[in-house]
Amino acid sequence: MTGAAVLHTTGDHILSLTLNRPESLNALTPAQREDIIGLLSEASAAAEVRAVVITGTGRGFCAGADLRAAGTPGEPLAGDVARTLRTGAQRLIAAVLDCEKPVIAAVNGTAAGLGAHLAFACDLVLAAESARFIEVFVRRGLVPDGGGAYLLPRLVGPQRAKELMFFGDALGAADAERLGLVNRVVRDEELEKTARAWAERLASGPTRALALAKQLVNASLDTDRTAAFTAEAAAQEINMTTADAREGVRSFMERRSPEYRGH
Repeated sequence: MTGAAVLHTTGDHILSLTLNRPESLNALTPAQREDIIGLLSEASAAAEVRAVVITGTGRGFCAGADLRAAGTPGEPLAGDVARTLRTGAQRLIAAVLDCEKPVIAAVNGTAAGLGAHLAFACDLVLAAESARFIEVFVRRGLVPDGGGAYLLPRLVGPQRAKELMFFGDALGAADAERLGLVNRVVRDEELEKTARAWAERLASGPTRALALAKQLVNASLDTDRTAAFTAEAAAQEINMTTADAREGVRSFMERRSPEYRGH
């Protein structure tokens, strides 16, 4: 485990994923990306996992895709680039958005390009004071990928999204919080503790209700009111069959704290 490029441990119903290539600011290789996608998929189905935390070792959260790992690109054939994105970066972001457990990003340093989008796809984003977010694509003459043009306008609006993408300037943690990209900024030495505390709260909550709430919020950004209300009613119907929902109502009636089991 100590030599793995993605460290992962499960304890107290929390899956902790740690990018572990600090010498490259945790730039993502294809193998790391596939590891994360697989672990998130397993977390959705694992009853013992009720919350996920993603962070990095060293000074960086994730510097984006590791272009060096891909080698020197040859002349692409028509469709090669789009296929690479669909099966690579876009699958990673979709895996976070579709994970049925709440996912926290604990951003410990630089989050650039795909690394920034990995953080923004998470349900909650904690940032250390030293964290910074960079839409680095324009610096390399590239179009934003990894879902950036989907995520950013929904988080900060189209004008702010274009400012970040057009200039590629580094955005400090405090400014990211002000824009709504980050839930909370904490001192560097408090990041791990705070992320753990948040994850423990989520892991002790009604897991299926949280999954359905996540699904409703994500879907609401792409649908109209009628469809959103229909989805809400269906989610309520599903959730009311869970033991946690019955426990929540019962504990209210009995004037005690609920004890959720995650099902």
